[in-house]
Amino acid sequence: MAQDFLTNQFLVAMPSLEDPNFRESVTFICEHNAHGALGIIINRPMNVVLDDILKQLDLKAESPAMGATPVFLGGPVQPERGFVIHEPQGDWQATLKVGENIGVTTSRDVLAALAGGNGPKRSFVALGYAGWSPGQLEEEIKSNSWLSAPADAAIIFDTPVEQRWQAAARSIGVDLSLLSGDAGHA
Repeated sequence: MAQDFLTNQFLVAMPSLEDPNFRESVTFICEHNAHGALGIIINRPMNVVLDDILKQLDLKAESPAMGATPVFLGGPVQPERGFVIHEPQGDWQATLKVGENIGVTTSRDVLAALAGGNGPKRSFVALGYAGWSPGQLEEEIKSNSWLSAPADAAIIFDTPVEQRWQAAARSIGVDLSLLSGDAGHA
């Protein structure tokens, strides 16, 4: 039987998922294979803006709007490590290509380009990531912790942060407000 991997999918936390790291979260799965999975939560803004990150790298945003870009908590693993989800993929030093047009870059060059005003057209900056060991994510899905939905760039880049959880579920026809927090098993 072929393995179904979830790269370029959203994981939408079920209302029953109580883990504070993932409660009501939407996670963009950047990589999923036999070795595990890596994702970035796209609806956890931090009290940090891009200027705060750039200062640590001796960079400065040319535009105040770019410097004020919110930075998100991408997950509980390595919260000091930066990730930029962006479109188009571009040609950066360390980019993981996810889907047709989206890339996830961890190298400094994409931040320098964003600061200089010549970065990718659309970007999302996060610190940290969510990680799963081999088979762990599949088990969590079987236990009804997550819904999976095709990733949608509009939800990552255009949807207001407080609407992303519901929007990702609605993209596959699920109204989360109709699901109780205590789903049972038959």
